[in-house]
Amino acid sequence: MGVPLSQMATVATYVLGQRLRGNKRYPLVLMLEPLFRCNLACAGCGKIQYPAHILKRDLSLEDCLKAVDECPAPMVSIPGGEPLLHPQIKEIVEELIKRRKYIYLCTNALLLKKKLEEGLFTPSKYLTFSVHMDGQEEHHDFAVCREGTYKVAIEGVRMAVERGFRVTTNTTLFDGADPNSVRAFFDEMMDVGVEGMMVSPGYAYPKAPDQKAFLAERKKTNELFEMILSNRDKGRKKWIFNQSPLFLEFLMGDREYECTPWGNPTYNIFGWQKPCYLLQDGYVDTFRELMEETKWENYGRASGNPACQQCMVHCGYEPSAVDHTFASFGGMWGTIKAMVFNTYANPRALKRLEEEKEKPHGPLAQLGITVEGKPVKKEKSEAVEAA
Repeated sequence: MGVPLSQMATVATYVLGQRLRGNKRYPLVLMLEPLFRCNLACAGCGKIQYPAHILKRDLSLEDCLKAVDECPAPMVSIPGGEPLLHPQIKEIVEELIKRRKYIYLCTNALLLKKKLEEGLFTPSKYLTFSVHMDGQEEHHDFAVCREGTYKVAIEGVRMAVERGFRVTTNTTLFDGADPNSVRAFFDEMMDVGVEGMMVSPGYAYPKAPDQKAFLAERKKTNELFEMILSNRDKGRKKWIFNQSPLFLEFLMGDREYECTPWGNPTYNIFGWQKPCYLLQDGYVDTFRELMEETKWENYGRASGNPACQQCMVHCGYEPSAVDHTFASFGGMWGTIKAMVFNTYANPRALKRLEEEKEKPHGPLAQLGITVEGKPVKKEKSEAVEAA
């Protein structure tokens, strides 16, 4: 099981309490974004394209804690940028642990080994390192636009696991992803000993340098995840995911959900971001303003908003799946069934998976080059260099 029982109980009690009080809109995870600065310049990222004077800014410890105290979510995800670059990340984590918040500290792990050796963090059931790993070595290094990052990251992951920290991986998949390689990658991460894995399709950030890499059609997304997550053999039944099994079925096309953008509200250096982590339609000063003044009916697939039509990212749809789990007996039974009967035999998906083995994959294939070679090294943006 990818989530400890204490955390599951905390989340279940919280969600049931919200539903018993009749709250239709409630936060599940606070996305606390203390900086946009990063030591990588991934082609699919829309967060590091700000000018240098913005990339140099940090949320203060006081502002971070104010946001956490405003928002009742039991879990706090700390993305970025690269949070380990924040000068007060140790204090932020310690204060959130005091508040008994379950923390997912998102990191590319390039600094993780160094920070662990310095004794910056202490193992806690409330702290999880969520390590950004975009597949096997060749695919990961290409996705983050720098050779050698996989090896550095995996060293940090191994050290964190050995020292008793909770560690999960967070994988974003793009157009052209090799489903067979992704399945092999899942096996590798289980062998490393991570607590669980998270996976999601990428969102087409308008500012991202590489716009061609995003999965532009839901049908294509469903087919990719159907190949990856179906037909698990005896070993792959042991894949452990740190997310709702109903969300994984949604990615496979077996369920349909509407987005709940308020489920993972975002706070960063500009304030509370409307309406969600992915879209930037303005900012407000307080969490209450975010919940009460945002015109939620303008977002989600049903709204017709063009920016929402192809999105299937976890920050909008996992809260929908979690809410469904506790909304009815059917939702709870569906979750239990998905946890127990998770082989998902699918001859059609298996046939497509076999056909994928015959196709060229990997970084050079994504560039239209079918010969073998090493990942292409891309240069950092000027903004990142200046930061």
